[in-house]
Amino acid sequence: MLGSGFIARFYADSIQGYRNKDKIVSVYSRKEVSAIKFAEDYKISHHTNNMEAAIAHAEVEIICIALPNYLHEEAVMLCCKHKKAVMVTKPLGRNAAEAKRMLEAAENAGIFNGYLEDLVYTPKFLKAIETVKSGGLGRILWAKSRETHPGPHSEWFWDIEKAGGGCILDLGCHCVEISRSYIGKDIKPIEVMCWADTQVKPIDAEDHAIALVKYENGAIGQFEVSWTFRGGLDLRDEVMGTEGTIWINNFLRTGFEIFTTGKGGDYVAEKAESNTGWLFPVGDELNELGYNHMFTDMFKAMEEDKSPKETFYDGYVVNSILDACYRSSKSKQWEEVKLEIWRGKEGVTKHNELTSYDDDHYLIKEEVTHYGTKKLILKNKQSGKISEKIVE
Repeated sequence: MLGSGFIARFYADSIQGYRNKDKIVSVYSRKEVSAIKFAEDYKISHHTNNMEAAIAHAEVEIICIALPNYLHEEAVMLCCKHKKAVMVTKPLGRNAAEAKRMLEAAENAGIFNGYLEDLVYTPKFLKAIETVKSGGLGRILWAKSRETHPGPHSEWFWDIEKAGGGCILDLGCHCVEISRSYIGKDIKPIEVMCWADTQVKPIDAEDHAIALVKYENGAIGQFEVSWTFRGGLDLRDEVMGTEGTIWINNFLRTGFEIFTTGKGGDYVAEKAESNTGWLFPVGDELNELGYNHMFTDMFKAMEEDKSPKETFYDGYVVNSILDACYRSSKSKQWEEVKLEIWRGKEGVTKHNELTSYDDDHYLIKEEVTHYGTKKLILKNKQSGKISEKIVE
């Protein structure tokens, strides 16, 4: 385990607690005191403040990088040097260029690489994606994802040079991969329109952003991200297709509500802002946030010599989309998604499905009114005239 902070502890709890056969044998931290504490808490035999020593440790089979963004590339290159399998927390890089270098290095070294995007492993997402893939929603037209909270936990997130950006990079990476998964990861993202601003926090990066991502097949991905939202961690997804809709609330409203004066109160849930009043705990955070399913996929894929569901390539595509978001937020225009490496479909055309009603008309809409009449809205195939028809 490279890292000993907030996310490393979430990872460690899942790694050592879910499959009951995976063990952390070495931990690296930039601060020796943190490495010692982490090793004590998780009963790890080896701790160090030398990154390469942890990676090269004889018992280590796979490296889990849970470090600040600016250290990802250094850590990955050391994994390549020592031919160690590697998993990296999101985002893969601070930008697409950094992500591309890591992707190419890992593939050239021939090592297993996994991208730790936990929110495409949540139980609700896994159920929803089954429905989408089975055709339950028809053709996907729009996929929207929202992640907002009062801001991250560690100081480096707030430093634009170390982090690489603000809430777009920190939270938008989740949202983009969620939408991309629903629309189809083999469908090319082509351009982005993004608004971003620094509304509240005294930082150089953005603390609030909204973006649209156009895909080659005509589908739209949308995200809303913020470090200014008050009320806890809000994770929501919406997917709309020609045959149905899915709404998901992963965290803030889960059907579990508690009122307390705070007596005896302690930790409630990630980024909860209070432990008094009406609270919305999460029954099993490791599971609800996708960590258990994510590491199961990673380790099983490694054992079977397969690629996991999320690889460095996915992290690179996400970084490329987010780069376009940053360009758009400055230019105030649609910006092209620049993908030097693309492994999906090419030349997909926008699907325009026209439903025939009869030889002369297309069907626009069919409905039953509140007074019991069945009404059809039709379009003449030749003239284009719109008309209504009442069906007795």
